[in-house]
Parts: sequence; C-alpha cells; structure tokens
Amino acid sequence: MHRLNILAIHRDPLILATVLRLINTNEKWNGIGAKTDEEAIQLFQQQRVGIVLFCAGIEPESEEKLKAVFSTQNPPPIFLQHYGGGSGLLSAEIYEALAKQGH
Repeated sequence: MHRLNILAIHRDPLILATVLRLINTNEKWNGIGAKTDEEAIQLFQQQRVGIVLFCAGIEPESEEKLKAVFSTQNPPPIFLQHYGGGSGLLSAEIYEALAKQGH
C-alpha cells in the first residue's frame, strides 16, 4: 500500500512530535518532520512528499522560501497551514485538501 508522505514543519520539537503522532495514526499517511528550513529541504529532497504542513510559528519569509523550493517537484505538493486545534481538525484539514486535489 502506498502511503502519502506529509512533511510537517514546526520549530518546537515537542509540538512537532505531537503533530507527527497525529498524522501517523492514519495508516495511509506517513508523517515526517523538520524543525528548520534546511532540515525540511533535505527531507523533501530524499523522498516524494504529497503534502507540506506549515505549522504555527513558521515565519512568512521561511514559508515563501520553502514553497519556492518545493514547487519544483512535479506535481508540486499540497501546501497546508495548521495552527493547532487537535487531531480531528488536523485530519479534516488534510482530507479537505486531498479532496480539493481530487484524491
């Protein structure tokens, strides 16, 4: 079974760990996480990423830079912003984004 790679970016390692745990409760998703822009770019280059999740606290400049780098993938990943709110909200945001893309 093909699992969808979701790259979550958050500066706080404890919150990032929680976000990844929530993503990985879905057997169809594989959450990978980065705390820095450089780490995010490295992980992105190592595997095919379907969704990039920008969590609360990511600076607008970093988000713009990362989107420019990640948009070179064909097809580009789905970009989502997640500001918290629990597992139900996170799952709903991911499902909604996938539905909009026809997945």
